[in-house]
Amino acid sequence: MPQHIGIVACSAEGAALCYRTICIEGARFLGPHMHPEVSMHTYSLGEYMSCIYRGDWAAAGELMLASANKLAKSGCNFLICPDNTLHQALAYAAPDSPLPWMHIAEIVAAEASKRGYGRLGITGTRYLVDSEVYPEKLRPLGLRYERPTPVERDDIDRIIMQELVYGTFRAEAIAYFQQVINRMKRDGCDAVVLGCTEIPLIINDGNSSLPTLDSTRLLARAALQRALECSTFPA
Repeated sequence: MPQHIGIVACSAEGAALCYRTICIEGARFLGPHMHPEVSMHTYSLGEYMSCIYRGDWAAAGELMLASANKLAKSGCNFLICPDNTLHQALAYAAPDSPLPWMHIAEIVAAEASKRGYGRLGITGTRYLVDSEVYPEKLRPLGLRYERPTPVERDDIDRIIMQELVYGTFRAEAIAYFQQVINRMKRDGCDAVVLGCTEIPLIINDGNSSLPTLDSTRLLARAALQRALECSTFPA
């Protein structure tokens, strides 16, 4: 039987895309309508943002750990968090976690290296692009990166937090992301990290001037692969 995937969710749209990807793509490996068992737990985005606004990543980690404990009790074998920003709090949750975690930036970095990219543009919330979540996973693989400018960070953060997390997808938002990605391409990037789990809902390879690294779906596919590779079969 495939292993039981636990999702420590934060924002609804990103978590839903991750969950949906696991369920739909599981059929490729397990047969029609089949996928590994999946459980999800989430505290409200507002609770997490209250911690983030005051810079209390330890408190955010406590919420993640509480979700981890609930998911362990439901029988999960390992955990994923489809929220890039929240990975700043993972270091506070992982040491006491009852289950192992997969790291979204580590998965994206490995995929970028596999595809032969050398310089990545990083997009995401202001908290994510200001952090070391991605750089600390990119550097060991020899991958260079570029962050948005301060103005771009503020504009992207506003689009994510005031529009995308609420399921609002506007043509103006798509155009702005395209503008930022075009600038990153001119500056020498050869791919762009969609480092917020909602960004893939409006940006993809079809409308981006750079190849995209879809953190949401890459995480979901890695979790699916792990669930299948670690399967236990009856004798």
